[in-house]
Amino acid sequence: MARIKMSVNAKKHRRKVFKLAKGYFGAKSKQYRAASEQVARSLRYAYIGRRLRKRDFRKLWIARINAAVRPYGLSYSRFINGLKLAGIEVNRKILSELAISDPAAFAKLVDAAKEKIA
Repeated sequence: MARIKMSVNAKKHRRKVFKLAKGYFGAKSKQYRAASEQVARSLRYAYIGRRLRKRDFRKLWIARINAAVRPYGLSYSRFINGLKLAGIEVNRKILSELAISDPAAFAKLVDAAKEKIA
């Protein structure tokens, strides 16, 4: 009886790896071993990237809020402290959007924070 060299599952697995490796340069999209290594590496980077993205966006929002409160004579930390003392719970994403799209509403929040600090 002939030995089966490549079972259906092995072919499926290889197809899956090559599908994920589509668009990679050179051997990384043509040879199974190179493709497999690169796909594993890429999936690790993607996993890490999903966590880094959250940090990066938070940094961006904080930078925007800081830039928006400076003309009012406040720093970011004092502004956030003032909001907490005022009992205003607005997340940083919304605060940064307000600072960009609705400066009047943002100014009211700044005034409320200033009242509680002083």
